[in-house]
Amino acid sequence: MVKRIAVFASGYGSNLQAIIDYNKNNGLNGEIALVFSNNKNAYALSRANKNNIRSVILDPSDYGTREEFDKSIIELLEGERIDLVVLAGYMFLVSPEFVRKFKNRILNIHPALLPSFKGTHGIKDAYEYGVKVTGATVHFVDEGLDSGPIIVQKAVDISQDESMEDLEEKIHRVEHEIYPLAVKYFCEDRLKIEGRKVKILNKNNIK
Repeated sequence: MVKRIAVFASGYGSNLQAIIDYNKNNGLNGEIALVFSNNKNAYALSRANKNNIRSVILDPSDYGTREEFDKSIIELLEGERIDLVVLAGYMFLVSPEFVRKFKNRILNIHPALLPSFKGTHGIKDAYEYGVKVTGATVHFVDEGLDSGPIIVQKAVDISQDESMEDLEEKIHRVEHEIYPLAVKYFCEDRLKIEGRKVKILNKNNIK
């Protein structure tokens, strides 16, 4: 059965575009049914419009409490019969209640090789620490910070003379490669969670 996907984005939406393009070229066994944002100025909303994808904006400041905001999002997703939530540059921490409601159905991408360099500055922190290898990680979202079971990782070498801007570009290219794959794995029911480990079934039978 084709999965219905909601992509959450707060900004430019380059990972959203990568998933849209992958779906057009290769197929996800999924439909991007909704793009959700907490930011009315997010360019991701323009990407949704250009691709005839429904978009919805909810501003947290319009709600008296976080619980009311979360309830509205949950009602929206349930109304759209969403199977998978994909966080793509969504700069608003999802609540434990939301995570519990969509347990093992929320994906996130992090610009470092987890569990190293968690948090909002993964690229900068790795660069300044002086590691020789970093990368990107797609993982399930749990109630902790960047702590859910890991689905896909890909490493990126850091050369001694490159700038942080060069590194950011390299990591974003890797993100655009592995995030659509992880979404496809989910939509084709290829992911099996066993404790902290995620097995990818028939991993080699995919582009």
